[in-house]
Amino acid sequence: MRRVLALLPVPQRLDWQHHHAGAWMPGRWVSQLVGYGQTSAIALDDLLHIDSQKQALAQNTQQFLAGLPANNALLWGARGTGKSSLIQALLTQYAGNGLRMVEVNKDALADLPLVIEQLSGQPYAFIVFCDDLSFEEDDPSYKSLKSVLEGSVLARASNVLIYATSNRRHLLAEKASDNAQSKLVDGELHHGEAVEEKISLSDRFGLWLSFYPVRQQEYLDMVDHAIKRLMDSQGQDIQEQPDFQHDHYRAEALRWALARGVRNGRSAEHFARHWVGKTLLAANNITNK
Repeated sequence: MRRVLALLPVPQRLDWQHHHAGAWMPGRWVSQLVGYGQTSAIALDDLLHIDSQKQALAQNTQQFLAGLPANNALLWGARGTGKSSLIQALLTQYAGNGLRMVEVNKDALADLPLVIEQLSGQPYAFIVFCDDLSFEEDDPSYKSLKSVLEGSVLARASNVLIYATSNRRHLLAEKASDNAQSKLVDGELHHGEAVEEKISLSDRFGLWLSFYPVRQQEYLDMVDHAIKRLMDSQGQDIQEQPDFQHDHYRAEALRWALARGVRNGRSAEHFARHWVGKTLLAANNITNK
C-alpha cells in the first residue's frame, strides 16, 4: 500500500495570496483545490435592479470579514437574474479585504467536509460557492449539504460560509401530492413529512434572497448599461459610432429577448456583446477601406 501511495501525485497547496478564487477538483485517487488564474471582473455597480439583494448579501459578507456572526446564504429565483453574478461581484469588491472563493460543484458535495477542513486553517475568509443547485428525491448529495449546514463541520471553521444559488426555493423538486398529508390543527398548518424534508434543507440557510423576472424597462436599462460598459472597455464612445440610434438598438434588444423567450440580465449581457461586437467590427471595416 505504501508503494502505491508513493506513486500517486501529491496535491499542491494553493497560495491564496496569489489566487483569489479556485475550485475543488475531485479525482479518482487525488482530489485537490485548483486556483483560477483570472476571475470575473464584474462589479456590484454593474448589477441593476437588485439593490435590496445586493445590500443584504454585502452586509452579511462584511460581517463575515469582520469576524462577526454571519449566515450561510441561499439565492433563489428566476434564471439569469444575477444570482451567480452577485456572488462573483462580492469577490471583486472584497478580495482586498481577505475574501476568497471556492467553487464546489453539485457532484462533489460529498467532499464538502474535506474542502472546509482544508480551508479552516487559512488566514482568509472563504465563501464556498455552490452554483445552480437542484436535487431530485432520489439524489443523495443533498444530504451531504444538509449535514454540513447543520453546523457540525462549519462550527470548526469560523472562516468559511456557504453561498448557494438555485432556481428552486426549497432546492428539491416539489409535487402537489406532497401536500396531501398537510393538515390544520387548531388553526395552525402542519406540513406532511415529504414537505418537511424538502423545507428542512433550505431552512438551514440563514439568509434567503429572492430574485424575480425583470420588467421590460429594467431589461432595457440593463442593455444600456452593458453596452456602455463594453464600449468603454474597448476605449470607444458609443455616440461616435456611425449610424448610432439609441431607439434602434433598444428595439433590436427586445427582438433578441423575444426570440429567446426570456428577458433578464443574462440575455441583456448576451445582446450587448452581440451588438457591440457587430458595431465595432462594421466601424473597423469602414475605417480600413
